[in-house]
Amino acid sequence: MNQGKKFFIETFGCQMNHHDSEKVSGRLVKMGYVPTGNASEADLLLLNTCNIREKANQKVFSRLGAVRKTYGAKPTAKIGLLGCMAQMEGASIFKKAPKVDLVVGSSSYSFLPELVSRLEQGERQVIDVSQDSDRLFETEAGARESPYKAFVTIMEGCNRFCSFCVVPYTRGPERSRPGRHVLSEVESLSSRGFREVTLLGQTVNSWRDPLGEISCFTDLLRRVARIEGIRRIRFTSPHPSDFQPDIVEVIETVPEVCNQIHLPLQSGSTAVLQRMKRDYTREQYLEKVAFLKRSKRDIALSTDIIVGFPGETQQQFEETLSMVETVGYDSMFSFKFSPRPGTEAFAFQDVIPEAEKSRRLQVLQQFQRKIQLERHARLVGKEFEVLVDGSSRRDSRVLAGRTTQNKIVNFSGPPELLGRFVPVKVTDYAPNSLRGELVGC
Repeated sequence: MNQGKKFFIETFGCQMNHHDSEKVSGRLVKMGYVPTGNASEADLLLLNTCNIREKANQKVFSRLGAVRKTYGAKPTAKIGLLGCMAQMEGASIFKKAPKVDLVVGSSSYSFLPELVSRLEQGERQVIDVSQDSDRLFETEAGARESPYKAFVTIMEGCNRFCSFCVVPYTRGPERSRPGRHVLSEVESLSSRGFREVTLLGQTVNSWRDPLGEISCFTDLLRRVARIEGIRRIRFTSPHPSDFQPDIVEVIETVPEVCNQIHLPLQSGSTAVLQRMKRDYTREQYLEKVAFLKRSKRDIALSTDIIVGFPGETQQQFEETLSMVETVGYDSMFSFKFSPRPGTEAFAFQDVIPEAEKSRRLQVLQQFQRKIQLERHARLVGKEFEVLVDGSSRRDSRVLAGRTTQNKIVNFSGPPELLGRFVPVKVTDYAPNSLRGELVGC
């Protein structure tokens, strides 16, 4: 019935959302839909949304308000809202954005064929925002964003209820995927030529095998590393409270596990961390960093930081700056606090003025930029193996690859190198990437 109909997906937010869009694509292709990169051609136009920050919500509603103008959508196109924003807003979306025909929550993608079929049969305002635990991990990814690297979901949800975070509400409680299913997916990916996998979970190192066949997260990493053809393994994001030396030991002893960790900090002030309901202190976080830095392998460290959390004083903000200087992060994702409905922090009264939040964010980002420049300067003259995974849109001879530390290196080379591992020598640097040249070519 849908043969030849086209769909378009725009994805907002995290890596989990991008992987969810791959799963949605897989479902639609099985139904006979054809993906298109041109929204104006789509019979089904989908926005896979994020609900972590207010700005993201405003952006989505702005686009929905002018969907014909923004996307050039056909008058007959069905409009769908997916993901975390759909999960939180539910049926209210139909009132806020009357052009929306379909609302599907972040845990309901396995029901997508039935929901789209209802749309095709003429039903209006189709919705499912249930927490579908029984079928949560059934949906397989369709076309991957990269033919060389793949995301693999190993768990969903979170039980921690940080005072600023909507994830426990949008993604539900913590649920782990059976280890044998994870290994089977990675084996399938390897057989199709994928060489790098990233294991995904909101608190990925909290994974526990529900079948009891694999003892712990680090054992899962070792099992994945044994799969023939897999050259690199990444994972994101571990929670600091569950981050133990056994993860560093795996990175040291299993070369396939990349020497790169994303360890969210959120704030360098213990008092702010307590208000955030992060169950660690500044000192405890630094203890984790200490055993990471003692590793025999040079491990790159990235983080998330929120500035302007309600009640954050100038002194507490400066504690964050001093923490950033002490740790010396390789990269950072930093944001202004955004109050999210449904969270505890939404009701906090001691709000930091928007102008002050913006000032603090600018100070932090400039501070981090200096650190990244200093760290990148030390890499000039060194050689790294990179997986070539992209090229410049303006010049296909300018390639981009990533090191095991997830650092981007741009260099000149033929397009035939895409998907290959090649040695590159660093010749120059910028805050967010490196410049290099091929070695031995």
